[in-house]
Amino acid sequence: MTVQVAQSRMTSEEIARLSKEHTFFSWSVQGAVDPIAVDHAEGVWLFTPEGNRILDFNSQLMSVNIGHGDRRVVDAIVEQANRLQFVQPAFVTEIRARLGEKLTGLLPGDLDKVFFTLGGAEAIENAIKIARQYTGRYKILARYRAYHGATMGAMTLTGDPRRWATEPGLVGVVRYPDTHRWGEPAPRPVEESLRGLEDVIMYEGPHTIAAVFLETIVGTNGILIPPDGYIQGVRELCDRHGILMVADEVMAGFGRTGRWFAIEHWNTVPDLMTMAKGLTSSYLPLGGVAMRRHIAEKFDSMMFYGGLTYSSHPISLAASLATLRVYEEDHLVERAAAMDSVMRAHHERLAAKHPSVGAYRNLGLFGILDLVRSHDPYTPMTNFNATSAEMTAVGRYLREHGVYTMVSNNSIHTNPPLCISEEDLAHGFEVIDGALSIADRAVQG
Repeated sequence: MTVQVAQSRMTSEEIARLSKEHTFFSWSVQGAVDPIAVDHAEGVWLFTPEGNRILDFNSQLMSVNIGHGDRRVVDAIVEQANRLQFVQPAFVTEIRARLGEKLTGLLPGDLDKVFFTLGGAEAIENAIKIARQYTGRYKILARYRAYHGATMGAMTLTGDPRRWATEPGLVGVVRYPDTHRWGEPAPRPVEESLRGLEDVIMYEGPHTIAAVFLETIVGTNGILIPPDGYIQGVRELCDRHGILMVADEVMAGFGRTGRWFAIEHWNTVPDLMTMAKGLTSSYLPLGGVAMRRHIAEKFDSMMFYGGLTYSSHPISLAASLATLRVYEEDHLVERAAAMDSVMRAHHERLAAKHPSVGAYRNLGLFGILDLVRSHDPYTPMTNFNATSAEMTAVGRYLREHGVYTMVSNNSIHTNPPLCISEEDLAHGFEVIDGALSIADRAVQG
């Protein structure tokens, strides 16, 4: 006779110890990691095994847009898992047909065909392949203040210092100027940024350039919102030279900015658009490359040299279709638009109160506070690609007071789930208010 004994639940300390001992962490010095153990999550709250709750003020990695634990998505995952778990991508399924139809009905303009991947980095990799195969050209233009993912091609397109360890990377990637320079509180004039791109196109030879890649709104490198006219100007330059425009909407998409996709704020349709994160609200891994009809049609008579074992994975697709329904049923895109002014008011209040706030930005619920040591001259709280004792203390304060968000370089990110209430949003900013008092001590003049 076999007696089954239920395993006792682990404590936070046990979970952290075993995870550190047997698993490898991303973007980390392994001996320095100090992870938070999470048992479950509901709405905008994370809960530790001991029952302590943590406000998720960054939607994890700007990705859990609908909030945690939504039963409508969980039930859809279970239903699909009970019906069909996996077939290889040469087969088709009802969930693939339904999601394809639904998603392309939401995409801007004539973007109406999607290649499904398992995440944003894979979407970028395949956007590179599609652009090169479609145009017959090999050069890709990308910016310095950009993050496109951690696989080899995506990492090469990434301009920030995270690419250094993987260099040399993909052949043919060329940088063009950013809209925002490091250490400046506002974007450069539109004409200057577009002239910089036009110069690079001229110097490199437009006939050699397959695509211009850009995050519609730069994410982890600072929530850098382009000035009006810039996105339209990039579109015009690409059209003029027969270059594909590729919009990376992995972070900015799916309601984050108060539109389904951030590029809709500028009434522009890219040739290719990458997506992930909010596509399933990170309940399961899924990404995609959307393409305009004329691009897709070229591959009707030409081989596409690309593929993934888990492309169009049925359970991930089920999570996505259910997630899209939640956005619609709960009016989350409209809610993010309405919360735009609410978040901005919090930013403005903190900037008026705390001399350490040098700049702030948001569009919908995509926001950030930049901290400074001095306003004149404008001096960020950290050097480029660095931290400081003050920023470390700010991060520690937030953690000790039950708020999780990204504290990176001299910035505090403010990117909560789109379902957050005004009360919970205010609570998060009250905790940030306390943290800023630490940073204020470093302000000079």
